[in-house]
Amino acid sequence: MGRVSSLRALRTDRFSRDAVETWLFTVLRWVVIGFLAVATVFPFYYMVLLSVRPIEDVLLNPGSLWVGWDELTLTTYRTVLSPVSAGGQGFLTFMLNSALVSLATVLLTLLVAIPGSYAVSRLRFTGRRQVHFLFLAVYLFPTMLLAIPLFTLFTRMGLRGSLAALVVVYIAQTVPVSIYMLRNYFTTIPEGIEEAAAIDGCSRWQIVLRVTLPLAAPAVMANALYIFMIAWNEFLFALLFLVEHRERWTVSLGLAQLSGGIEVSRTVLMAGSVVLTIPVVLLFFAAERLLIEGLTSGADKG
Repeated sequence: MGRVSSLRALRTDRFSRDAVETWLFTVLRWVVIGFLAVATVFPFYYMVLLSVRPIEDVLLNPGSLWVGWDELTLTTYRTVLSPVSAGGQGFLTFMLNSALVSLATVLLTLLVAIPGSYAVSRLRFTGRRQVHFLFLAVYLFPTMLLAIPLFTLFTRMGLRGSLAALVVVYIAQTVPVSIYMLRNYFTTIPEGIEEAAAIDGCSRWQIVLRVTLPLAAPAVMANALYIFMIAWNEFLFALLFLVEHRERWTVSLGLAQLSGGIEVSRTVLMAGSVVLTIPVVLLFFAAERLLIEGLTSGADKG
């Protein structure tokens, strides 16, 4: 009886310890999630808050974390988005230029990277592994190392100040890493699916378009977002090629002008920062479903 009671006591202690550990880890998990959420959301919240407050209120009480409805103002956004001829900063034009450059970069990069990454992952040829790592090695070159030669080249070709030249530079930057990323995903797609499509009479291009690409949609979307953010936020090459042509500036150049302007208030600068950030955030939430879905799960039944 004594041995049985001691075993029961041990089990009770174990169960109580497990219960305490479970409760403790549950609490700690929510504490960590809450801390990370605050650390991530608070800077953006404060930026938005400053952008809708009058500059007088900000100077009187810069640490306020709340603003009443009667104190809200959208004057800063009108100043940021209005054209220069109307006394604004012309950010609407900058956003259109950035959108044009970013979308063109995404489309042309994927047009090159998808066939290239598929060939590296599926086709067998001499030096296949070396080519795969060569693409990544090209991406590891410092940007400053390429800036001066590209600036000289496009100046001699008469393309400096052109958005098309900026797109070419961005494509050269994003194609290597895109091929590297997509290649890693294509290798996870079972080859048995493609072999079944080939038995059914599909050509190689039909297999890629009808089978492989739909399964790789999450990776393609994630890669497209990555390319878009690089082109949308890039500053160095935009400064080198477009600084003399204000009507062709991208939004990153416009924001740099705001941050360096002596007569520009901090509230206008925060409004420009919000305008720069929101398109990427909205694009991410619009593509969230494709980013988190595992479209290949259960696709290959053996």
